Amino acid sequence: MTATLKDVAIRAGVSTSAVSRTFTDGASVSDKMRRKVEKAASELGYSPNFLARSLTTRRTKLIGLVSNNFHNPIFLQVFDLFTRGLQDAGLRPLLVNLSDETDPENSLRMLQQYSVDGVIVASSTLPPYFSKAFRDRKLPIVHTFGRYASSPDVHIVGIDNVESGRMAARELVGRGYKKVAYMGGPLSATSTQDRFKGFEDEMSRHPEIERSHSYADAYTFDAGRTEMLRLLKSNPSEAYFCADDVISIGALSAAKDMGLKVPEDIGFIGLNDMTMAGWENINLTTIHQPITQIISSSVELMVAMLEDPERYPEARLFPCRVVERGTLRPRP
Repeated sequence: MTATLKDVAIRAGVSTSAVSRTFTDGASVSDKMRRKVEKAASELGYSPNFLARSLTTRRTKLIGLVSNNFHNPIFLQVFDLFTRGLQDAGLRPLLVNLSDETDPENSLRMLQQYSVDGVIVASSTLPPYFSKAFRDRKLPIVHTFGRYASSPDVHIVGIDNVESGRMAARELVGRGYKKVAYMGGPLSATSTQDRFKGFEDEMSRHPEIERSHSYADAYTFDAGRTEMLRLLKSNPSEAYFCADDVISIGALSAAKDMGLKVPEDIGFIGLNDMTMAGWENINLTTIHQPITQIISSSVELMVAMLEDPERYPEARLFPCRVVERGTLRPRP
């Protein structure tokens, strides 16, 4: 049978409250007592039941990890970093798959049923009101990859998507392209909107360059491929800023199937610098998003909010950089 807290107390010759304090973070217990209890627990194979303890402490250490883009391979890296980061901080992630849902009520209802201590929304497409709904229910909330605001309603950690659009435009201008285009993800996504705004702002300074824009149905390989096949049927551009690596890889596939050479006949620049982008058969020039630092900062903010729920919301932005590979022609 599974050893209980009472079994450990009898084996160690101490009270059950002493055993409970030993396995409670921050509780007062002497080093001698801790050694006795831990030795007895090890001999009996005892593990504390954190869910049962939460009935007393009112803290489950569960953190809801909410996302809506499981089709994008980069989220394998995102979830790996988040789960390890939260676990290293003594917290436990509870994964929520939103699919195409944008109404926060279902997620709120489920996460409250599990009595989560906080929520991390990991999405570059969900609007600000989604995260604000959690804050309005008094849940500590961090929106990772969220839309930047100088005075945010909730903690935001990510990149300046408008500036990343400008960065991509500058790369295309600097390489001498005379006809360029932006191919975004779904128009409803805040990241699509902001990256286009930056791209358009920068390109408006170069009226001599012809420009256009279009949108894929989703941040997926198939959506990027489908949209590029459509574009290639009539007067395509010389180079495209595809506002996500996985869309870029779909577009690359379409261009090659149509017999175009990259970058000689057509150029591409993506955004994210996912591992796949560096594979030899893809070799995508892209804009690096510092995902490891973004997630580490998000976990740090969540830990800080659990200690101080009234902490004032802040926006943490991380700089991006261009990763030169082989899908744009060299600068002159």
